[in-house]
Amino acid sequence: MSTPPAYFEAMYAGAVDPWDLAGRWYEQRKYALTLASLPRRRYRAAFEPGCSVGVLTARLAERCDRLLATDRMPSAVVSAAERTHALPQVEVRTLTIPDEWPDGTFDLIVLSELLHYFDDTALHEILGRTLDSLEPGGTLVAVHWNHPAPEHRRTGRDLAPVLAARPGLRLLTETHDPDFTLQTFWRRYPDGGAPPSPAAREGLCDRT
Repeated sequence: MSTPPAYFEAMYAGAVDPWDLAGRWYEQRKYALTLASLPRRRYRAAFEPGCSVGVLTARLAERCDRLLATDRMPSAVVSAAERTHALPQVEVRTLTIPDEWPDGTFDLIVLSELLHYFDDTALHEILGRTLDSLEPGGTLVAVHWNHPAPEHRRTGRDLAPVLAARPGLRLLTETHDPDFTLQTFWRRYPDGGAPPSPAAREGLCDRT
């Protein structure tokens, strides 16, 4: 089974930011690498489920025309909304995946330290909904905690090959850190192709 809601309720009952996302150097470094992995300078519409208190949300917003950030915990949604209140392109909403999923499509979806909470059935559904919502040529970023934890179903080392083998995705970058695995994917076009790389997009690959 997936991690039960009671776990998250207990965590947020004990602290506003139970993982100290705003304070830990681990988180700051991970977020910097996440942003650096994005192959495009700017995105039209992004989706960040499991946003918690919105620390990554605020940084992603700098690269997005529109960003939908969601979490299952109402207190986390309040904190994330307060953190991003001066960013009009950000919408924060209470939403529980995979049972609830937003309408529309996105050219960026960020799954940051989220997938390890789900069992095989829920994981399969989340990845299916992600691909359905991700526009051809869009970017998927997935970050996975590498250390075993009682409330996690799997580690990043388990999750990484599952995503890499998913039809419709092309792996762009993969970072294997002792603490986490970071993967960035293109959503393939219907003909199986992928967008040009950042250097190719700027014509650098044509230099002689």
